Amino acid sequence: MWIRGFICAALFALSGQAIAQSDPKITAQRAALQLDTAATALIQAENATDRVKALTETVAAYEEGLIALRQGIRQVAVRESALRQIFDARSLEISRLLAALQAMERSPAPLLMLHPSGPAGTARSSMMLAEVTPALQIQAESLKRQIDELNLLQAIQTGAADALREGLAGVQTARARLSEARADRIDLPRQFSADPEAMQALLNNSETLRAFADGLNSLPEGNSLSGGYGRLEDLIGALALPVNGTLLRGYNEPDAAGITRPGIVLATMPEALVTSPVAATIRYAGPLLDYGNVIILEPDSQHLLVLAGLGAVYSQPGEIVQPGTALGLMSGETTLGAVSPFSTDGTGAERSETLYIELRQGDSPTDPSPWFDPGSGN
Repeated sequence: MWIRGFICAALFALSGQAIAQSDPKITAQRAALQLDTAATALIQAENATDRVKALTETVAAYEEGLIALRQGIRQVAVRESALRQIFDARSLEISRLLAALQAMERSPAPLLMLHPSGPAGTARSSMMLAEVTPALQIQAESLKRQIDELNLLQAIQTGAADALREGLAGVQTARARLSEARADRIDLPRQFSADPEAMQALLNNSETLRAFADGLNSLPEGNSLSGGYGRLEDLIGALALPVNGTLLRGYNEPDAAGITRPGIVLATMPEALVTSPVAATIRYAGPLLDYGNVIILEPDSQHLLVLAGLGAVYSQPGEIVQPGTALGLMSGETTLGAVSPFSTDGTGAERSETLYIELRQGDSPTDPSPWFDPGSGN
């Protein structure tokens, strides 16, 4: 009876380790297809009528594909780890089970069916084997499927890593071509020409972001803005986030040092594309205090939208932009190591850059969160 008890206990323990989750293989494979589509779009963008628009969409497609691929690889790694933990945790039981099965296979069938207690014991032994054999077959098939899955997961990781390297190279190429296309464009719609001396004086005399934003309205070109883009209040909940990122800190939420700022902070990937979430006039674009590169948008005469923390800017003061217009790139450098897809801690540590978003209504900041579609980030 000890064989039957041991086998049943082992089968129950192994079956209890089953893990229910979405199929990571499909996630990784779909992401790889997204990158293939982006690579095709990059080739076609060279002949597009609006090359800047085409390249902007291509960079965004690459970024979405890379994020999805990293998520797929992480899911694959988690599933592989879970399978290995099952095998490691039950290795002793599996070894004993295999040894018992091998002993049963080596024993002649008539001798195996005999029992010391006589015909009744032999009958009970026959019933036991009849019960255990199908269960053993089911478990053997289950283990084979898990081993096959493990081999497939390892192959997917290798292929996905190659796709990730190609995708990183592709997005770098797309970003470089976008930068060139923006620099070459001379037909940008403009609403005013900034006075460089007045702007420099404002920069020199402003000690805070608030003082600088308030001072913009005192510049001569500020009075010429018609703000003919509609009312920002009508767009609550409809704006896409300006960058592919996740919320790191909410409005007036203190950071690790206990410092609060009247805006929200998004964690992003290095060199992520920053686009305009709304039709607006660019009031300022360039370095400001300790915020890095800053772009200040004026969507209407009552609001200013501040985007701070960029590494590179494409825009100039006075330029009129539409939703989705490329404004610049985040800081940092995109490398395979900087965006390690094999981290499974779920902390998103590869999102090493931060974009600060502040919305000012008149002279006062207000929470920008309600204006953005919560489903537009990642």
